Amino acid sequence: MSQSSLVKFVRDIYQTNEFIPLHAPIFNGNEQKYVLETIQSTFVSSVGKFVDQFEQKIESYTGTAKAVATVNGTAALHAALYMAGVKPGDFVITQALTFVATCNALHHMGAVPIFVDVSPVSLGLCPKAMDEFLEQHAQLTDSGCIHKTTKRPIRAVVPMHTFGHPVELDELIAVCLKWNIVLVEDAAESLGSFYKGKHTGTLGDFGAVSFNGNKVITTGGGGMVLCKSLTSGARTKHVTTTAKVPHPYEFYHDEAGFNYRMPNLNAALGCAQMEVLEDYLVQKRALANHYSEFFAKSDYQFVLEPEYAQSNYWLNAIICPSAQVRDELLKKTNDAGVMTRPIWQLMHRLPMFCDAPRGELTQSEHIEARLINLPSTPRDIK
Repeated sequence: MSQSSLVKFVRDIYQTNEFIPLHAPIFNGNEQKYVLETIQSTFVSSVGKFVDQFEQKIESYTGTAKAVATVNGTAALHAALYMAGVKPGDFVITQALTFVATCNALHHMGAVPIFVDVSPVSLGLCPKAMDEFLEQHAQLTDSGCIHKTTKRPIRAVVPMHTFGHPVELDELIAVCLKWNIVLVEDAAESLGSFYKGKHTGTLGDFGAVSFNGNKVITTGGGGMVLCKSLTSGARTKHVTTTAKVPHPYEFYHDEAGFNYRMPNLNAALGCAQMEVLEDYLVQKRALANHYSEFFAKSDYQFVLEPEYAQSNYWLNAIICPSAQVRDELLKKTNDAGVMTRPIWQLMHRLPMFCDAPRGELTQSEHIEARLINLPSTPRDIK
């Protein structure tokens, strides 16, 4: 495969000689109608029928007991961690190969990440690597799992479903049960992805979804906390709504909550986007199949969904034969107006997380040096 042939292939798919972005939002349904209705109602802020409807649509689609809309995905993850009992000073295990928002949410909780390696199967948190780190550095006590050296609690684990590919959840859950650790799924990228028939974000104690402008569906900005029970859902809604006790006119707040409410305007977009989600997922799978066929006889490895999962293929990706080849392909495609990008820099390379504890990151480093994301906007491919 030549670099020029990839550019031509992508341009043929999208049938344009203009700039091709990595993942653009599509608004060809009832978005304008619902947003105009919201403006005309004057309920444009955090109260309105579309917020309720959007939460109900996500509950129905994912099978979660209660979904709570938030202003963005980071806020959803922050609220999920709060609800999971993470406290300042706690350690939380996560992957170094992730978007910075995962670790930002931990930082603003006052928690400290522990980085472990990812699995070549999912590109997400590796259960074996997590268990090996805990065997070496942790111990179980009457009060839970603690870090041997610092004696600080290891409270939770946050796997991220990288590019929409579900992590090995059964194995991760087994490790969490063994070590008495809470599982919070960072499902920001995986709306429409299923692990053995169950939607991502619903197998952990809590899950967090993002509706940023580059996601499978978007509310402009926005997120959702997925809660396993109606009780935890009601409390999450309360906490993210400034912890205001309901009253016709009095203002009383019973704890220091968050103003993380999703505006009705954004939820109106979400309701319209949910109506076409299935179409987008079909188109994205067809696009992934085309990429897979294109790279089948090349030195590039197209990232396929794990055998146990049905992925949304949010961002298609290839692993290049070497870092040099990756760099050359990034320059060639972007110079030609076809947007590609490398994966995120590993979190421990960033100044705010460079001192965080970590295990061996061999697989993460291999992927970081070689992976490229390809244009992935849904496209009706014949």
